[in-house]
Amino acid sequence: MIKILIKNIKALLQVGEEIPAVLRGKEMATVPQIENAYLALEDGVVVAYGSMDDWEGISDWRDLEIIDAEGKYVLPAFCDSHTHLVFARSREEEFVDRIKGLTYEEIALKGGGILNSARRLGEMSEEELFEQATKRLNLLKSYGTGAIEIKSGYGLSLQAELKMLRVIKRLKETSGIAIKATFLGAHAFPKEFKENHRAYIDLIIHEMLPAIEKDNLADYIDIFCERNYFSVEEMEEILTAGKKYGLQAKVHVNQFTVMGGIKKAIELGALSVDHLEEISEDDITALKSSTTIPTLLPSCSHFIGIPFGDARRMMDEGLPVSLASDFNPGTTPSGNLAFVWSLACVKMKMTPEEALNALTVNAAYAMGLSETHGKIALGRKSPILITKQIPSIAYIPYAFGDQHIEQIIY
Repeated sequence: MIKILIKNIKALLQVGEEIPAVLRGKEMATVPQIENAYLALEDGVVVAYGSMDDWEGISDWRDLEIIDAEGKYVLPAFCDSHTHLVFARSREEEFVDRIKGLTYEEIALKGGGILNSARRLGEMSEEELFEQATKRLNLLKSYGTGAIEIKSGYGLSLQAELKMLRVIKRLKETSGIAIKATFLGAHAFPKEFKENHRAYIDLIIHEMLPAIEKDNLADYIDIFCERNYFSVEEMEEILTAGKKYGLQAKVHVNQFTVMGGIKKAIELGALSVDHLEEISEDDITALKSSTTIPTLLPSCSHFIGIPFGDARRMMDEGLPVSLASDFNPGTTPSGNLAFVWSLACVKMKMTPEEALNALTVNAAYAMGLSETHGKIALGRKSPILITKQIPSIAYIPYAFGDQHIEQIIY
């Protein structure tokens, strides 16, 4: 048994037995904490915590690792509920195109974007994909990510989608952190199906989904519901089929256009609706009476120069908000959630506490991990972060260019 005592913690954050599975509206403004605290773990499971003033010592000091966290904060590891971590190559040439004035949609129409990544992925071996994805995942872990969702969607053919999902399954088995796999075959229409949407939808429903179920390759199903991609009606058909194979929905929606996709995704039982750079009053109303969580992706907005999701409005309306990286080669080539934290504060006017709640408690909910991640409580085995010595927790999003995580305990 591995026993760890972390003592003299400047503040132990996101700690308590009564933290709900999801925080809404004004609830997001507060982060429970204990100052001058200790935390005891056995094989990663929380067995005790409290104030150093109340600490009477540990009865069994044998084989105990003691970490002195004086001047440091301890908090749950971040959860990243929206990534595209498995891909073949970077796309910095499109970055240059955007600098020269091309929009995301214009780049896609000339053969860039998702189809560009799909073409490259089809040419790469499964082993090489796995090796590259492992390196990326290890980097994200060093930034403080303790759970991650990874989507397919750069395959866009039966064999290539299955290849991606097999890589994600291998990562689940080898990475040491919680991973959720999402099938995103409906990311874009392949070039050969551009004029025959029906045929590609049939391929997803009648060939991809049965093969995924056979080898237990996915936890969720996703779709890019957007102008020039998949319509609301096409989304409904695909997500309904996915549900029959046991896959709950997580949907890309409202990135560029309000099309009614949020309301339909809620009707179809979506766990989260992601992007939401554009949102209507009807969308807000629909979300208020649902268990679907909005997930905002500020580093995508930053990188491709589109509006930021209106987190302030959503929270003022009493909604929960989750944050994620959207790590991918085209629109968000970064999985650093500390940078997402900073962007949420600077660009979306979330307080540091609201953004931390969105990266822990609410992000765990958006991944279906509320029982294991996002908070510190007795009997839970949630990855733990120990910061470097910093003056306050707000210093992390404030000094956004620095690495503030000193240690991660899984």
